[in-house]
Amino acid sequence: MADQRPNIIFINTDQQRGDCLGVEGHPVLLTPNMDGIAAAGVRFTHFYSGCPSCIATRRSMLAGQTAQTHGMVGYRGMVEWDAPPTLPQVLREHGYQTRLIGRSMHQYPPRKRYGFEEMETQCHTGASDYYDWLDSVGPKDSGGWFGGGVMHNDWTARPWHLDDHLHHSAWVITRALSFLERRDPTCPYFLTLGFIAPHPPLQPPAFYFERYLRTGVPKPVIGDWAEPPRFGEPGGGDHVAPGRVDLTGEALLSARAAYLGLINHVDDQLRRLLNPVKGIGRDLHRDTIVVFTSDHGEMLGDHHMWRKSRAYEPSARVPFLVQAPERFGLRPASVVDAPCTHADIMPTLLDLAGIETPDSCDGLSMVPLMRGETTKWRDYVHIEHAPEHMGLTDGLQKYIWDPKDGSEQLFDLASDPNECHDLSGDPAHAECLNLWRQRLVSELRDRPEGFVEDEKLVAGRPWTSVIPGRGNLIERSE
Repeated sequence: MADQRPNIIFINTDQQRGDCLGVEGHPVLLTPNMDGIAAAGVRFTHFYSGCPSCIATRRSMLAGQTAQTHGMVGYRGMVEWDAPPTLPQVLREHGYQTRLIGRSMHQYPPRKRYGFEEMETQCHTGASDYYDWLDSVGPKDSGGWFGGGVMHNDWTARPWHLDDHLHHSAWVITRALSFLERRDPTCPYFLTLGFIAPHPPLQPPAFYFERYLRTGVPKPVIGDWAEPPRFGEPGGGDHVAPGRVDLTGEALLSARAAYLGLINHVDDQLRRLLNPVKGIGRDLHRDTIVVFTSDHGEMLGDHHMWRKSRAYEPSARVPFLVQAPERFGLRPASVVDAPCTHADIMPTLLDLAGIETPDSCDGLSMVPLMRGETTKWRDYVHIEHAPEHMGLTDGLQKYIWDPKDGSEQLFDLASDPNECHDLSGDPAHAECLNLWRQRLVSELRDRPEGFVEDEKLVAGRPWTSVIPGRGNLIERSE
């Protein structure tokens, strides 16, 4: 009898906003291949990063746990994680060939596999297969990945300074196609493809940069509550990689055009993989599931902010698309509005593969939502990133609390999806504000930082990137 277990391709970009898809109605961005996954399967409109930066969210991807469970609620690198059973580990134990290609899962040490049999990765620290390859085939003294003069959090932008086929996004697909040609045909595979793009450096190949310089790009959204940064303001950070920014003119156009160009370039590269002639297109209807998402978004100048880590939509909401063979019962071109998060990925994929979810997971299988079998779901997701924000959202409303000073914001996403109008000071919304505030009290009541006293939120408590007593960190002396 033929093996009925599905192959799974898990594609994740880095720092792609949820509104940066053609199917989301973006006015200029072209993403026909990403849109094609949504057309053949399911698109989630309210999929949020529970901790909008790379390490914490990738832990949620790997372990099926919320940030509050695995304990990483901010950015802390260079510390090893004693992980619970991971998605690739469980799949491997059930006979899957597991492979990671591209952007690493940003854990430490970089070569720790966390359940993958083999990895070909790019890492900011430690050994990098992509960097080694680029050094071996690229022109000498090119400067490599950062040779164009823009770095990994900058708003400055320029075209990719080397040949197009040397770009990381092209390398990922080239290596993926090589794996698929040489994989073990006697078992199913779990292939994770990680793109650096559209995370800076903002350096798409020239064609994609010029396309969006030519078409133009949407202007940033600026809420009536947002204040521009002052030049050289205290705590403003690196001027070229700040947390707050006020770009204008050429700088603004170039940054946003390059960001869109990087996404468009990834999309075109995906066609090399998903096409039915030279790629796996025929397998998609027979035995292969494709999942597409990103770890977090990018403020991109909205509300005078840059990068991520915020609870606002551009930073926290990301794409989530799933395509599967007909036998899995997913309705083509269906849309799910329920609030979901990266902790739900592991239970969902294990469910589709017919494998029991470990008790260590606290995410939920999204399969019933994707099949339209149930509307019963969680009421909201918790978004948290030290030292910026805590937030709760059901996709229709959003409450944001700042544990540093106790300030609050309330947005009606149904009528104000760009979060331009803060309703927290409006007496007409006092009851709604209190409802969300009490929900956050319930979320934080047992936290060791002491965020709740006498059933009220308390600001000014110590708040670090790892919840005290959680995180399963392995501290090693040098």
